[in-house]
Amino acid sequence: MTRGANPVLPGSTIGILGGGQLGRMTGMAALSMGYTVHVLDPDPQCAAGAIAARVVTAPFDDAAAAADLASSCQVVTLEIEQIGRAALDAVAERTPMRPGPHPVWIIQDRVRQKEWLAAHRFPVGPFRAALEAKDVANAVRSLGACIVKSSHGGYDGRGQAHVEREDDAANAWAAVGARSAVVEQRLELAYEVSVLVARRPGGQMAVYPPARNHHARGVLTWSVLPAPVPAAVGREAAEIALGIAEELDVVGLLAVEMFVTTDDRVLVNELAPRPHNTYHASERACATSQFEQLVRAVCDLPLGAPAPLAAGAIANLLGDLWLAPEPPSAVDALSEPAARLHLYGKREARGGRKMGHLSATGASPDEALRRVWDAYDRFKPASAPPIERMDPSTLHAPRSTLGILAERSEGGAWSAERGGER
Repeated sequence: MTRGANPVLPGSTIGILGGGQLGRMTGMAALSMGYTVHVLDPDPQCAAGAIAARVVTAPFDDAAAAADLASSCQVVTLEIEQIGRAALDAVAERTPMRPGPHPVWIIQDRVRQKEWLAAHRFPVGPFRAALEAKDVANAVRSLGACIVKSSHGGYDGRGQAHVEREDDAANAWAAVGARSAVVEQRLELAYEVSVLVARRPGGQMAVYPPARNHHARGVLTWSVLPAPVPAAVGREAAEIALGIAEELDVVGLLAVEMFVTTDDRVLVNELAPRPHNTYHASERACATSQFEQLVRAVCDLPLGAPAPLAAGAIANLLGDLWLAPEPPSAVDALSEPAARLHLYGKREARGGRKMGHLSATGASPDEALRRVWDAYDRFKPASAPPIERMDPSTLHAPRSTLGILAERSEGGAWSAERGGER
């Protein structure tokens, strides 16, 4: 195991740009390891405020506030990528900013991100950049039916519009409401996966097993790991994610969302330089949670094993469940003995807002998913629709997939660190 040149040891202070649930859970992991946590967020009642020793209340583009945060921290990381470049630079001038300003700058603009991926020969679907409705129409003429995505912001299905014909371009552009956008060809998809990579300052990496993800109306509904997918797909997805993390020189975490087409092509969808919703199951299913792993990586400590100890699944709990006439039932959800309820401490429920998640483990992805599905349907109000499930026959991982995970977890790319000091 390579020792970091300048590890940030327990007892130090870690700064987090962003005070949402990802910052809260990262902070909880940091506290358990003996660190103090400071947070910057525009909301004085942000979710991470409950665990932070100090909250700097300021917009994400406030360079002076970011410098103030950095002045009290030995290292700073982030839980949201939409941080102003001047603020990122202000942190980096005063203390280690991990990940650094440059990879965050590339990732936070979807057009810039897609162009970077294509230029570095990572697999992406056909796309065009757009600055006006005419560009959308030209893209549809060239690519056929497309999805228009705002280049900045927009998440959980926001800032997106489907366009079938050239005549729809103006309406799609208006619906997105952006000054620039990426226009992506609509693909025939079999399913979606993600891969999470951790990387230290010296270049050492660890990769988590792929997660398989299901969305409804653009929002993640549930996720399961290890993904019940063909072994070749899992290997290719992991290699793509490792390559991107290395080429971008990310320090911390990098989540790579990918599409798998009906002809088994693996294509990169989006990148996130932070903890990821699809890996919340790592808290219980893996030897090292993604949140502890982020702390280890940015503090230049030896990385923990990401190997799965069991299959794990999560289901998101959106604010809609609290807006129903009757309240959701934690008691009923926890009558599933394998289920765990994690609420984020948000004071106001809004439609589509992530308020928490349910998780469960099992001997197989199928079992973990069934448990979390059942827990969700017990938790939800009677008037809310049940969770979207899949045909159980599609959830059985091929024997080769789990075999490779188990075999490689002892010393291969899935669990052991990859690379070294450079």
